[in-house]
Amino acid sequence: MLQFNQISKQFGGLKVLQDVSFTVPQGGIFGMIGPNGAGKTTVFNLLTGLLRPTGGQIVFNGKDLGAVAPHKITELGIARTFQNIRIFKEMSLLENVVVGMHDHLDYGFAGLLFNLPGFRDAEAKARERARELLSWVRLDHKAHLLAESLSYGEQRRLEFARALATEPKLLLLDEPVAGMNPSEKTELMAEIVNIKQRGFTVFLIEHDMRFVMGLCDRIAVLNFGRIIAEGTPDDIKTNPEVIEAYLGKEEA
Repeated sequence: MLQFNQISKQFGGLKVLQDVSFTVPQGGIFGMIGPNGAGKTTVFNLLTGLLRPTGGQIVFNGKDLGAVAPHKITELGIARTFQNIRIFKEMSLLENVVVGMHDHLDYGFAGLLFNLPGFRDAEAKARERARELLSWVRLDHKAHLLAESLSYGEQRRLEFARALATEPKLLLLDEPVAGMNPSEKTELMAEIVNIKQRGFTVFLIEHDMRFVMGLCDRIAVLNFGRIIAEGTPDDIKTNPEVIEAYLGKEEA
């Protein structure tokens, strides 16, 4: 589904990524781990068009994303959540999810301005779909509450529902368990598995190695802007370079 081919990113004299290559297969959960400053968030910013690579090629479902605008990348089927939760706290859960559907609502400016039947039908269908997505993340019983009333873990699940409202083929999760306690992490792991089982492909970046090892089908490890390992969780946890990157090299 997704290929990074020899991707490099440089800011002035600072090389953030160097010849990064990996493949995200369709239908699974792919994880990228690495210490702070390894370049993980830069990978997501390149993939979503917020940054452009200095060199190399990013291919999504056969299409080169090199010159594609961020909103067009969303239309192609890539959605993202952020490490810092970005929901509209003064809006209801239902309204938050409907916002994510704006690219798929076809009623025109006149329909909106004059409240025409086409607009009302589209709004009704959007709200029905939003309730369905909220049920996927077990928040449908709170659909009409303000988002600010949710716990931290519930806000993260709402963000998932809003991302899914864009009808993505690939869902990007940026450090989804940052700031969570063990119980919330376990609940969120189940939510991500549920998303996968509904036919979505998931690509997440995360610091929590235990979480990633228990969830992902394949994992890539980024360190100082380079991929040092890629494989199954069993491959990664026994890789000497990965152990050194996380634990340091033992002095002789």
